[in-house]
This record gives sequence, C-alpha cells and structure tokens, in this order.
Amino acid sequence: MSVVFVPITGHPTAVQQVNVPTLHSQSTVCIAGQGQMPAQMLLSPPVPSYKAAVYSTATKRNNEESSHHLTGTIDNGAKKIKIDPSHISKVVHLRSLPADVRDNEVIQLGLSYGRVTNLLMLKGKNQAFLEMEDVDVAHQMVASSEFQPPVIRQRVVYVQFSNHKELKTDNSPNQMKIQALLKAMQQADGGTNHVLRAVVENMLYPITLDVLHTIFSRFGVVLKIITFNKNNQFQALIQLGDAVQAQTAKLSLDGQNIYNSCCCLRIEYSKLTSLNVKFNNDKSRDYTRSDLPPGEASTSILGSSSLQGVFSGAGLIPSPYANQGAMVAALQQSQLATLATNATSVLAEASLRNTAVATQLAAMVGVQNSVLHVSNLNEEMVTPQALFILFGVYGDVVRVKILYQKKSNALVQMSDYTQAQLVIKYLHGVVLFGCPLHIIMSKHSQVQMPREGQEMANLTQDYANSRLHRFKKPGSKNFQNIFPPSEVLHLSNIPSDITEEFLRKTFELHGSVLGFKFFVRDRRMALIKLSSTEESVKCLVLLHNFKLNDTHHLRVSFSKGQI
Repeated sequence: MSVVFVPITGHPTAVQQVNVPTLHSQSTVCIAGQGQMPAQMLLSPPVPSYKAAVYSTATKRNNEESSHHLTGTIDNGAKKIKIDPSHISKVVHLRSLPADVRDNEVIQLGLSYGRVTNLLMLKGKNQAFLEMEDVDVAHQMVASSEFQPPVIRQRVVYVQFSNHKELKTDNSPNQMKIQALLKAMQQADGGTNHVLRAVVENMLYPITLDVLHTIFSRFGVVLKIITFNKNNQFQALIQLGDAVQAQTAKLSLDGQNIYNSCCCLRIEYSKLTSLNVKFNNDKSRDYTRSDLPPGEASTSILGSSSLQGVFSGAGLIPSPYANQGAMVAALQQSQLATLATNATSVLAEASLRNTAVATQLAAMVGVQNSVLHVSNLNEEMVTPQALFILFGVYGDVVRVKILYQKKSNALVQMSDYTQAQLVIKYLHGVVLFGCPLHIIMSKHSQVQMPREGQEMANLTQDYANSRLHRFKKPGSKNFQNIFPPSEVLHLSNIPSDITEEFLRKTFELHGSVLGFKFFVRDRRMALIKLSSTEESVKCLVLLHNFKLNDTHHLRVSFSKGQI
C-alpha cells in the first residue's frame, strides 16, 4: 500500500491522506501538492549502489550463466540487464574474449581492478570466470565496465556478475599452471634468486625476446625480460615467478646451445630481486602489463656495432633466420628440444620441496601439438590439396584429413607447433570458397592414415615427402617472406616466353585482376592484384604450382607489396 497526500478541494493549505494500491515494483512515496507534480518527484528508498546498478552485456547468454534471475528487459545490440541483488558475487563472468586469448591477458584485466584469487578459462566458448578478492572489487570491475568496457586485442569484453559465489577448480596441470601464474603476476616485488642473468656466447644467429621467452617459459612463468649488450656480449635478465622456477631453469639451461653448435647460454643468478621494465618493445618486455608504452623504436636487439659486424658480411655466415617464426622453429629442433623428455631428471636435480609446484613445472615442460582442427569449410569445393596449398604458405603440411561424416571439418598436421601457430595467426577467419575458416589446435597429436580400400581414403592425404614444401631447406628465403593474406600476390618461376596477357587471362578465370607488373630487375617474378583478399586466396589455392610449360610451374604466395 502506498500513501499519497493530495490537496483538499477548496482548502489549498490543507491536505488529506489517500491510500492507493501498491505498485508491483520498489516501494514508492509520492508527495503531491497544488497543480501537476513533475515526474522526478517520485522517490525511492536508498539502496546500496551496487544493488541498483545496471550493467551492459553483448548477447543473450546460452551457457551455464543463463540461470541468472534477471529483472528488466534485454534488447538486441547493446543490452541493459538489471541484476537481481541476490546474485551479487565476487565472481565475474567475462564474455566475447578473443579466441586465442592467453591466461595472463585475462588475469591482467582483473588485476587492473584489484586482486584476483582464481581463474577458470572456457576457451572453447571465448569466456572466462574471474574470482576477485571480495565483492567490492568485483562490483568495482562490473560497474566500471558499464561506462568503459575493457578491451583485449581491440575486442570489447563484456563483464557481469556470475551466479557462482566462488570458483571450485580441480588440480589439473592446466589449472595448476594458472595458479602459478596468478601467484607470480601478483608477486610484484620479486624475491631472492627470482632473476637470472643469461649471457649468449658464440652468437651466430640473433636472439629475440620471443626466443628467450620460449626457452625459459618451459620451466615456469616468465614475468619480465630485459636485453642489453655489455662487454661486446649479448645479455638478458629474466625474472621468473619464484625461486624454484629460476633454479630449475638455471640447472637445465646453463651450458646449453640454443641452436646447434652455437648461441651457448651461460646462466647465473642476478643480484636484482625484481626488474623494473619501462617499455614493451624488442629490447624489454613486462608480460604482466600490456599497457606499457613502446618507447623509442629500435630496429634490432643487437645494439653494439661490434655485434652488428657479425652479420655485415665480415667473413662469418649471415643469419638464415631473419624471421621470428623461423627462429622459433629452429629452436625446437635444437638441443633444447630434448629437455621435454628430461623433465623428471631436471626436477630431481633441482631438489624441489614443493610437490605441487614440481608437478606444475613438469606439466609445463612437454612436447607441443602440431595438429589443427579446421571447421566451416565449403563441402562442395574444398579438397585436401586445397588445404595443403593454402596452409603450406605458413608451414610444411604433413597430412590432411577431411572428416568423412562431417566434411565441413578437417584435420591438418603441420611439421611443428610453431608453424601451426602461424597458420592460426594468419588464416583464422580468412574466407576460402565463400566460407570463413575457423582454426584451432586439435586434441589429436597426429593425423592417422586410413586403411587401404576404405571409402574415405581419398579424403586423407599424406604430404610428408611433397616437393612443394616451402620450408624444408634451412635458411630458405621463404622464412623471410611470410605475410598475411592480401589482394596482392607474388608470382615467381615465370619463364621468359610467358606474357603479361597470358597471366592476366589465367587469373581472370578465378577473379578480377586490377593490376599487374613484372619485376624490373628480374622478369621471372611479378606482382598481381585481385579485387579482394578472398579472390587472391582462391587464386593462390588453384594456381600455385600451375604448369606454365614442360619445365616451369608457377609459384604463388602472398605479398606485402603494392601495385
């Protein structure tokens, strides 16, 4: 029942009390006087700010969070949902995360609002749950996201309360890795023996931050790296999550060659307990903070002129690994690759007292998968050969299998994990035969060949010995020419009797040619521009290895050049 005071007719200075039925909403008191009262005179009793807040979402949830009891309405577009106060919790639900988002990126998002106590990733759904230190921190995160939605990799992330009061996670290796990462990222002060100093001797090939991160992350959580040159030697400071991880890395890596017969690591403890990184660039990086500025741009991590002389043609061999992906690929083939099989002995030598940390470190040191799962394929057009040609731009394809019962899906086995990651980086979302590709890592470790005579035999092909592999030859220029798909294609191996008109007509069978030019200094190569990236992808798939005459086959790849 609500109480309303209205003027008594003929007595403007007197009022009378009138009882009216209660509205089906929050308690309301209406104070009325002479004349029409403005709408803003409706007053509601005060409530805690977080219980009355209205929060944004992007799409209606169709997962386990849909059990929220909501009041209000949901519009399409930017939706407003009024949360039932009974569902306020210290657990927040994140949606619309990038498909390849990393654990540390999600943790860093939570740390910008306060302390994070647990994380549960749902990567298959592009979602995650963050358990904050308390309800107030969670409320601050959700409320702030209403007015300024957080962004990860230029993608807006939607935040709201979860109906879980706390996260109950298991002791799986992945979850233990997350717990170690949480502990490391929130231990900003570092500690004794947390920082290692690495000196690289006999450095014939350049060493980048990514190479160092790949090496040391096998033994723990890499928080920060700073590289520099001192006494004509390339050196690096690496801060790990704790002293146990640093000790394991030191015992395992000291004296190891990064590449065969060169780039020897000499590792000792630094006197520093923590690193202060001011810039995220090619010389230093704080992996716990993505908001640091790049600072002054630098073209090389080889800061001293004496080291640059190593690669200036002064008698020593030049680096065949100018491309980052190639360096990491070479790393996996080096002596360090054997560390994965020696994880048990490494941990024993370290005399680890903490069994949980030891188990977590052992889980981190392992051989990484190289099989990709590809979905949303055009069933009428796609073939194993088409996937082999397209994926082969970014790595050597070993096998391709189109699933017999679901031909819009396929498994593609690359020669190593790094090449598989390059494929995801450059081809996920690219349109092939009218369908955008969806590419993720597969749970399978390899693609099995079918038995002879089986009906699906033609859907699985082995390309291990193919002559079309681009990256089998060490030091190949193909390592330096890995570019994302674009409208411009690079053509090579063109014989002298092939004309521009012939090549134009050949490509116009599959798309609209907007431009063409031969290289001035080498007519065996040319650039051709299609009307769209989709058309260039189609032309590459259909015309790479196209027979021009008895001795020449056309070579096609993506180009960064313009016409």
